[in-house]
Amino acid sequence: MKQINFDIKKGEAKLKVENLDDLWYLSQIIDIGDHVKGKTIRKIKIGQDSDRKQSIIKKPVFIKIQIEKIEFSKTQNTLRLLGIITEGPEDIQKGEHHSFTLEENTTFTLIKNNWLKYQIDRLKQACKENISKILIIVMDREEAYFALLKKYGYDLLTTIKGNVKKKDIETRSEGKFYPEIINKLDEYVKRYKIVKVIVASPAFWKEDLLKELKDQDLKKKIILATCNATGKNGIDEVLKRPETKAALHEDRISKEITLVEELLTEISKNALAAYGLKDTENAANAGAIKSLMITDSLILKLRAQEKYKKIENIMKIVDSAKGSVNIISSEHEGGKKLDGLGGIGSILRYKLNY
Repeated sequence: MKQINFDIKKGEAKLKVENLDDLWYLSQIIDIGDHVKGKTIRKIKIGQDSDRKQSIIKKPVFIKIQIEKIEFSKTQNTLRLLGIITEGPEDIQKGEHHSFTLEENTTFTLIKNNWLKYQIDRLKQACKENISKILIIVMDREEAYFALLKKYGYDLLTTIKGNVKKKDIETRSEGKFYPEIINKLDEYVKRYKIVKVIVASPAFWKEDLLKELKDQDLKKKIILATCNATGKNGIDEVLKRPETKAALHEDRISKEITLVEELLTEISKNALAAYGLKDTENAANAGAIKSLMITDSLILKLRAQEKYKKIENIMKIVDSAKGSVNIISSEHEGGKKLDGLGGIGSILRYKLNY
């Protein structure tokens, strides 16, 4: 995301959307009651109401709305902001409903009465980070999965089927399995400008693949790791492996998974943790929350049910008490585990007695 201007005194941030990851961030930053202004397409009636020749045309207009509803779609790559028109040209009636559709290359201004610290931090993070340039390959003797790491999770790019047979102590690839993996690896590295490739497998398959790889520059990008499974389970496992920390230590997904694991550790010790909406709300009101975690799927669910206000109040309380507010993606293993706890949890400063 590109930040064109940010006037904290006016509460205005002029932004340009550059990719789907930006929309994911904005879906968490933008709140009900905020204002958005920018150029949009609006249907305009031409002619008098009594005129049978009355027609409707679409034309670009510059308007401002107060947001009443937020709809984020990863499948359609859009973020829709629905609300009431508060400013616009003379032929646009104030108080009517309108929706802004944010997508790639959209420029708009977001206006808040009060920017919370976690929202400012989230905006800085979105503007600072580029699309992830880490490729993950998990493989065994029969298949190889390729995944591109994203800010909100990862995209499974392709799967290659093969067969590697073991004979005595030596291992050899049958057919074109290893060459196919190497060709696809080379293709993705060039296409996505990959800086690191994590190749993981049970046993020795990753080392055998590396022996087949002749491109020395490509070899320098590779980090080997161990996993017990392939597919999505293997990818989730790789994200937690110590061998990958060098490549992932600054990546948001790795941080989110680590944070959720810390929460689960505190829960297992019956120590500094609260989870579920009720207990987390009590901990927030007591000023006891050090790190708050909420999944993006819970946020979307509560917004759809028009029950988001309680979650929003918890985030504001934690933010004002100098605690950290962390939006966790449900696309990876850590987010799925947090969803299993109700989608919300927290690491505490001190233990509470209920």
